[in-house]
Amino acid sequence: MTTFPRVIPVLLVSDGYLVKPVGFSGEKYIGDPINAVRIFNEKQVDELVICDIDATVKGTGVNYTLIEEIASEAFMPVGYGGGVTSAADARRIVSIGIEKVVLNSIVDTRPEVVTEIAQALGSSSTVVSVDAKRRLLGGHDTYVRRGRAKTKLSPVQAAQRAEALGAGEIIVSSIDRESSFSGYDLALVRSVADAVSVPVIALGGAATTSDFRSALDEGASAVAAGSMFVLNGKHRAVLITYPSPADIAALPH
Repeated sequence: MTTFPRVIPVLLVSDGYLVKPVGFSGEKYIGDPINAVRIFNEKQVDELVICDIDATVKGTGVNYTLIEEIASEAFMPVGYGGGVTSAADARRIVSIGIEKVVLNSIVDTRPEVVTEIAQALGSSSTVVSVDAKRRLLGGHDTYVRRGRAKTKLSPVQAAQRAEALGAGEIIVSSIDRESSFSGYDLALVRSVADAVSVPVIALGGAATTSDFRSALDEGASAVAAGSMFVLNGKHRAVLITYPSPADIAALPH
């Protein structure tokens, strides 16, 4: 059976509403996340990621009410990130109907939690997001807490640690490219994809399916985007879109 690359919308939620930050700061209001999920259902999206950007930074914890609403509406597998601090949190999220748990800040502060979640759910349901930003003089640093706190690890080191802890998938996200429509940071994608054996998802900067192709050519196993799927035109009006099945079938696989 022919399998096509996964093309994953990433939706960011703040105070229960869909938003789209730029470079991990500032927020453009997008709308109701449940309406977005329904539209993506109609467009036959094969996977979706929802991240609550307040849950860790503001300490609000996991929004189980929102998760229940999303799980009841979504026809596709959904990953959730935001405020997960224990295997108990992860188990509850999955029991509601979410397929994957996405981890970021907890990986830096309490890395053992990643292993506990992987043991509870399985590695395939345990995803770590590595958020990276270019240094002025070359190379990248990694950050947690929505880009507010720099870690001591490079993206390659962070990805290798995540794999060693039990993560079965890694999202490599470019802070610089978020909402820039300037294409993925391909050097970043390549460096991480070459360093680990688990699937790597490229995120940050996609504007066209050509960008998807470039990231897949650089070793990404899947591609993800936020702004590309919710904003349209030079004025960045809110419009939820998704590539046609033919466009996805034409991507490298």
